[in-house]
Amino acid sequence: MGTLHPGAAITVPPTLFISDAEVAQLADWNSAVEALRQAYASSISPAMVPPRSMARGDGVWLRGLTAVSPTGGHMGCKLISASVKHRRASYLISLFDETTMGLSALIDGNRVTGIRTAATAAVAVDKAAPRKALRIAVIGSGFEARGLLLALASIRDIADVKVFSPTPASRERFAADMRAHEGMSIKPVASAQEAVQGADVVLCAARSRDESPVLRGEWLEPGMTVVSIGSTLPEQREVDDQVLARASLIVADMVEEVMHDTGDMLAAAKANVDVASKLVSLDDFVAGRAERKKASDIVVYKSVGSALQDVITAEMLLSRARERGIGTPLANSIVPVSK
Repeated sequence: MGTLHPGAAITVPPTLFISDAEVAQLADWNSAVEALRQAYASSISPAMVPPRSMARGDGVWLRGLTAVSPTGGHMGCKLISASVKHRRASYLISLFDETTMGLSALIDGNRVTGIRTAATAAVAVDKAAPRKALRIAVIGSGFEARGLLLALASIRDIADVKVFSPTPASRERFAADMRAHEGMSIKPVASAQEAVQGADVVLCAARSRDESPVLRGEWLEPGMTVVSIGSTLPEQREVDDQVLARASLIVADMVEEVMHDTGDMLAAAKANVDVASKLVSLDDFVAGRAERKKASDIVVYKSVGSALQDVITAEMLLSRARERGIGTPLANSIVPVSK
């Protein structure tokens, strides 16, 4: 440990607190997608985005995700506290200036999680999907499904959308909302297979109650791009092993975690599907170091979420907050010291 000396303290700007409501004011899909596209086009070493950690208690857990931004601006951490018993969770993102080590911001991360997940998926789809107005299948009708569709629509032309969820009222409501507020051509359908038929892009953001896959490989057509964000733990399933068997390329935001910690991949490996040879990192895909070889190839983007996505999104929000005078400067903060 270093020793403090007189005059060792460094003067830094006040820490800015940004609330969930202020995140809603500051965020827009296009800006989030572009910030993440630039980040994933950069050089990202594994050391910059280490595996997440989790502390567990009796019905509670605290997860920590850390990353160093390739922009050279900040490094940060997202902490998630959750109680299974009380069905509550809190999300906190901290950003530290890479030059001064000052605590630049504390941001309510609740809304950020959905923004970064959908915006990163849009980056992957934009790279993979054909350059035309896209036909979209959406499996799921919740918050995540809505975010995926809106993020993609912010950067690509959408020809039409078909949506399926097992509750008719939910899919009807989802379609009506998208028509009314976004002007989309969207149709609710009675099965996932019907939604997938003829699509260019399949957006999966749903799991069944019994964790049986909601997307089956036999439904896929040549050239499709599939997004799967709904299964991130070993006990969860969203796509069956034939989806991964038919894929020519499986793009992952966190390769090791996707490979070893998701139920879809574990089931495919058990069924002797060679997923390892198809698995590539999102940064390699975005930078062009790995790519779809033929137009007929099926590409799957599999996401478990990453601290890099949180930090990049938080940096974008902080920059906008400073420009617009939004957020609350804290009266006191930590003081960086010379070591």
